[in-house]
Amino acid sequence: MRQSPVINQKNEEAIIDQILGGDSQCYAKLVNNYKSYAYTIAYKILEHRLEAEEAAQDSFIKAFHHLKDFNRQSKFSTWLYRIVFNTAISQKRKNRQQFQSIEKSIIEHPQQGDSLERNDKEIFVAQALTRLNEIDRLSLQLFYIKEFSIEEIAEMMDQNITTVKVRIHRARLKIAEELKKILKEEALTL
Repeated sequence: MRQSPVINQKNEEAIIDQILGGDSQCYAKLVNNYKSYAYTIAYKILEHRLEAEEAAQDSFIKAFHHLKDFNRQSKFSTWLYRIVFNTAISQKRKNRQQFQSIEKSIIEHPQQGDSLERNDKEIFVAQALTRLNEIDRLSLQLFYIKEFSIEEIAEMMDQNITTVKVRIHRARLKIAEELKKILKEEALTL
C-alpha cells in the first residue's frame, strides 16, 4: 500500500490556495496529513477514543469552514491544533459526567527484566500526569512528547509565551512532587 507523501509548508500553501479556489476535494490531503496529531491532542484531553475521534472530526469541519480566516502568519498545523484543543476542551466541559472506562480499570502486567523497570517508570509518570489539571498536562505533553515549541503551544492554547513557560515549569515541579508521593506510597506497600 502506497502512503501519501508528507506535506511540506510550500505544498500546504498550494493546497490551501486550491481549496480556497473551490477545489474542496483537496481538503482530504490536509485531513490525511494531520488526522493522527489531531486525534492525539483530542485524546489527551478527553481520554476517550470515540469522543476524541468526534472532537477531531468536528475540528476538521470547523477548520474547513473557517479556512478563509487562516492568516498564514503561523503554520496551518498550529492553527488546526488550536481548533482541536478548543473543541476538545469545550466537549469535555459539556461532558462533566465522566465514567471511568473499563480500559482504564485494567492494569497491564509488565514483562520481566529491564522492561519491568521501564514499565514501572511509565506507570508512575502516567499516574503523576493524571494528577495535573488538563491544561498543564497537555502543555507538558505537547512540549516534551510532541516537541512543539513554546511559541507554537502558546498560539494553540491562546496564551502568551511567558504563561506557557511558567505553566510548563510549574507542571514539571508538580510532577516531581507527585512522583515522590507515588513512590513513597509504593514503597509502603512493599
